[in-house]
Amino acid sequence: MSTPVAEDSREARTGPGTSTEVLQRAARRFGEQGIVLPTFAQLAEPQRIPAAVLATLAGVGRNEADARNLWRVHWYNDTASGGLREVPSYVVLPPEFTGVASPILVAFGDTFPMIGAHKVLAAYACLVPRLVTGAFDPTAQRAVWPSTGNYARGGVAISRIMGCRGVAVLPENMSRERFEWLERWVADPGDIVATPGSESNVKEIYDACADLAATERNVIFNQFSEFSNHAGHYAVTGPALAHAFADHAAAQPGLRLAAFVAASGSSGTLGAGDYLKERHDTRIVAVEALECPTMLYNGFGEHNIQGIGDKHIPLVHNVMNSDAAVAVSDAATDGLFMAFGHEGGRRVLAERGTPAGVLASLDHFGLSSICNVLAAIKYARTASLGADDVIVTVATDGAALYESERPRLSGARFGGSFDGAAAAAQIETHLFGADTSHVLLLDEVGRSRIFNLGYFTWVEQQGVSVEDFEARRQAAFWDRLHAMVPAWDAMIDEFNARSGAAALL
Repeated sequence: MSTPVAEDSREARTGPGTSTEVLQRAARRFGEQGIVLPTFAQLAEPQRIPAAVLATLAGVGRNEADARNLWRVHWYNDTASGGLREVPSYVVLPPEFTGVASPILVAFGDTFPMIGAHKVLAAYACLVPRLVTGAFDPTAQRAVWPSTGNYARGGVAISRIMGCRGVAVLPENMSRERFEWLERWVADPGDIVATPGSESNVKEIYDACADLAATERNVIFNQFSEFSNHAGHYAVTGPALAHAFADHAAAQPGLRLAAFVAASGSSGTLGAGDYLKERHDTRIVAVEALECPTMLYNGFGEHNIQGIGDKHIPLVHNVMNSDAAVAVSDAATDGLFMAFGHEGGRRVLAERGTPAGVLASLDHFGLSSICNVLAAIKYARTASLGADDVIVTVATDGAALYESERPRLSGARFGGSFDGAAAAAQIETHLFGADTSHVLLLDEVGRSRIFNLGYFTWVEQQGVSVEDFEARRQAAFWDRLHAMVPAWDAMIDEFNARSGAAALL
């Protein structure tokens, strides 16, 4: 199983599959380049980052290939000043906008550095346990990042910082902005592997990775099966969202954090739900595209909610801790993306009483972000949540990543023209008209059905043993995984000391 769960001891770092020599080479590389790794605890609470490091960030552009940007791989970035915010950036969508009584708190993922999306955190989380245990050699190996877009970009960014080759594997039909970014960042055009299809074609990504893995120097960082993806979001995203909720609730005693909503994708972000459930008894709502309803209907198909991989259940999804599954149509996300970016659409929302600050925040909403908001509305209606029940979700990336989609959508969905009337119709139909269809509240049988569906990908296709697959059914497995994070932090500190770069702080 592709997990460093057991790597919690000194013995693990010199045992099978790891190498002291690799660790020494990696540390030497980091020392030469002055790269210091932040711990997960520091990313969860950036106020713990050394003052000397924070001081140097003022002179580093957030989109530069500079190792100091690793210290911005968290939710607390002030994109205006380049420094830290006291609380993560978020907006609370009111009933005038959503049509439901429950406040919907949305944290902004486009504040993350280099790629403008929170997936750079997942890439960092997947890399670090391999790096500090000597299981990846940045001086000799290539890091391969299978993705439906943003994770591959995050992996390539971190690879470039390390001075090693990063390979992006992603579907050919993703937004042009993703590929343009990759073309600027990769060391060689051949390091961009465009696989057939779109969001739903994850199997084709796996096949390409299998071919790459046949060459020993290629190391696959599969976000769908790297458990540190889940653990990183548990340790970093979970506390950040809890902090944002506490900030909002401070002036309104009696609010409760009723639900956390996130599109499945690799299911890493859903790890934040485990953290919130432990502390707030929060319900966890997993979201997918209606055009490819794997969890709801064991279905298949194609869709355009970029950022959600499907037709399978990720290995890192703690399915038995999920409480609901919701499907959202890409007709809704496409339509609202167009409407939110149109002055006519914003005028309709303003006339409905939407505050100006909320309207301005719509620039933070990409396609999957809109999907999360719609799923939150649908869940609020289904669960009959009220004004004291806050739903928390994330805007994984911003509208800027999809500007090239507007001409295509205008032609494909709206006959070549999208005007104010079309914008108003999309808002009426898909935002105010969001209903309780395609929402499944999960009981033990429902959870088991979704869990079992993962067997066909991971055991039959990817070679995970039945014993390892079944171990994930028990809460104790995930508890042990979460407990690994402090051990990884200790290894990060040791690695920094070994590299000598920590002395530069």
